[in-house]
Amino acid sequence: MAQILVVYYSREGSTAELARHACRGIETVSGVRAILRTVPAVSASSEPAPKPVPEQGPPYATLDELRQADGLMLGSPTRFGNMAAPLKYFLDGTAALWLDGSLEGKPAAVFTASQTMHGGQESTLLSMMLPLLHHGMYLVGLPYSERALHSTRSGGTPYGASHVAAIQRDLTEEERTLAQALGRRVARLVLALGPRDRAPSE
Repeated sequence: MAQILVVYYSREGSTAELARHACRGIETVSGVRAILRTVPAVSASSEPAPKPVPEQGPPYATLDELRQADGLMLGSPTRFGNMAAPLKYFLDGTAALWLDGSLEGKPAAVFTASQTMHGGQESTLLSMMLPLLHHGMYLVGLPYSERALHSTRSGGTPYGASHVAAIQRDLTEEERTLAQALGRRVARLVLALGPRDRAPSE
């Protein structure tokens, strides 16, 4: 069975909720399963290192899971129009995968959440895409054939799924629909591209 790794960082829970809906969309496609993972907060030198296993929620993502995955979805809250530092730190640690081409030719998509409508969602989504392009991944977005893009008054962009917390704390119906649609699109592309030889575990 093909597998798609859904990796996110979340502080208030909105990005985590988008991740769960992306997983639901993935698993509506027969023959594909979602693997939900998070990343630890970045600690300053004056703070203790993060625990090796989170106290709650999904486990932390590993480079080996990235190698083994057939597709990838990344999520981050918006930080001044950019991805949050913990996700950037995780991506900065993927140089070995870039060197051996482990992610090349795999589908990928991104999602985000912000407090306000003009909080920099689209630039945040683009910031997450840049490392994926360097890895040679195929980026998947949301076309306007997705009807929820026409009706949403909160999150949702052609660049990826999103949520605006100031409008409504919980995801709106359109935001849930678009997160699931993005997951389905990645899953369908994984199947269309066919099986790949998975890299051996480290």
